[in-house]
Amino acid sequence: MLNSEQTELDLPPAHSEPESVFSDCGGGSGGTEDTAGTGLCPQSRVAEAEAVKKDLQHLSREERRRRRRATAKYRTAHATRERIRVEAFNMAFAELRKLLPTLPPDKKLSKIEILRLAICYISYLNHVLDV
Repeated sequence: MLNSEQTELDLPPAHSEPESVFSDCGGGSGGTEDTAGTGLCPQSRVAEAEAVKKDLQHLSREERRRRRRATAKYRTAHATRERIRVEAFNMAFAELRKLLPTLPPDKKLSKIEILRLAICYISYLNHVLDV
C-alpha cells in the first residue's frame, strides 16, 4: 500500500508532448524499448514519474489520495482485501451459528437472526448460572 507521499505510475502523463517522454531513448522506436510493453526505457519512466510527482505536488493530500485510489491496481487490491474480509466475516457467523441451539438444528438463519439468537442464548446461560 502506498503512503500519502507516493504516487502511482498508472496516472495519465502530465505533459502534452509524447516525444518528450522518448527523448532520453532516441525517439522510442529503437531497440531500447522496455520489455514490459510500455514503450518507455527506464530513464523515460523515471522522468515521467518525476513529472507526474511534480504535477501532483500542488494538489491537496485528499486529491492525491483520490487520484491514487482511481487506479486499476488499487481497485483490484482493494477488491481482493474486501473479498477476504467478507469471507472471514461469513466464517465467523457460521461458527457462531454452530454454537446456537435451534429447531431444526440445520435451519438457515440470517445474520441478524444469528446475532439476536446469540444474545438471547447468552442471557439464558447467564440466568441458568445465577439460579
